[in-house]
Amino acid sequence: MSSKLTTIVRRARYAAFGAAIGAAIGSLFGRSGASTGGAIGGLVGAVAADTRETADEYIHEARGRVDDAKTE
Repeated sequence: MSSKLTTIVRRARYAAFGAAIGAAIGSLFGRSGASTGGAIGGLVGAVAADTRETADEYIHEARGRVDDAKTE
């Protein structure tokens, strides 16, 4: 349960940061650009969080293999 909650919070945090950055960049082009930039930034942030989660799983798995090889 804790890992699922961590994943949800991480995804929300990355999406919020992405939306803020996208809206800031989009606001250079006007109000419509800010809205579009925020939406696209939010999607990019959520994808980045999922990618990080997958990478963390692979790294954790690889470290487990290295630890197992050291104990043998």
